[in-house]
Amino acid sequence: MRLPFFTSLYQIMQQDRQAVLLMADTGAIVMDDIRADFPDRCINVGIAEENMIGLAAGLAMSGKTVYTYAIIPFSTMRCYEQIRVDICVQRLSVKLIGVGAGIDYSTLGPTHHGLEDIALMRLLPDMTIFSPCDDVQAGAFAQMAYETPGPFYIRLDRSGQPLVYQKGSEDFSQGLSILKEGIDLSIIATGKMVLTAIEVAKALSKRSINAGVIDLYRVKPLNIDLILKAIGNCQRVITLEEHSIIGGIGSAVAEVLAESGRATQFQRIGLPDSFCRQYGTRQFLQSEIGIDAQGIIDTLLERVST
Repeated sequence: MRLPFFTSLYQIMQQDRQAVLLMADTGAIVMDDIRADFPDRCINVGIAEENMIGLAAGLAMSGKTVYTYAIIPFSTMRCYEQIRVDICVQRLSVKLIGVGAGIDYSTLGPTHHGLEDIALMRLLPDMTIFSPCDDVQAGAFAQMAYETPGPFYIRLDRSGQPLVYQKGSEDFSQGLSILKEGIDLSIIATGKMVLTAIEVAKALSKRSINAGVIDLYRVKPLNIDLILKAIGNCQRVITLEEHSIIGGIGSAVAEVLAESGRATQFQRIGLPDSFCRQYGTRQFLQSEIGIDAQGIIDTLLERVST
């Protein structure tokens, strides 16, 4: 997802000399053009994320639109107080870009897993949160962040995913997309798990279970009315996310359902309340945890049969 995102950011920086990119000791080749063509507006602060946020705040106060980039735990947790006080309290236009959603950095262990970021960012007043599921959204969200005043957080995967959307064919202003209508249950997913949700829905259809799929790409602010409309009359709602079961989209949707007064069966599927201490590919870890397509199907069918 980084290539379309930084391609879009390059175009923004080309058009607006007030756009700046700060990064914390990262050297991804997708940023080579930005480094080469805008050396005075592309600054590597080193392993100093707290300083990066302070610098971003100062630049934003001087009229710049600032993008910061680092691996998710370092982009959000390491500098959380600075994000809260320096950026959110002052409602500054700083766009936080975190890479490595969920267990994307699978072989680097718990220090590099991004399992708590949505929960943390949801807590911050005035913070907008976007979670793309494919390259089309990643490129679009760079521009949307630029056009949206105030603090903004985007949660990226390192690599691209099979496309869910066709370039230029989707309006992402509503906060969610109904990818498939459902009768028996609605699956609300975000990020990489949207593709998994589509796979799960196809498998369930072979068992005569009509599952809808909703891509919740704007995690905050939620479009509450559209969420409830998208769920419709489904009596079961499932959330899927590669994030801690606590504080992510499962928690957000649960709040919506509880306050709506709907009598809906609800189930959250995500990572358990524990660190992932195993090592291997992302696919292997998802299978071990039970958040791959087959694991989710087994969980849902077990729930239906009980």
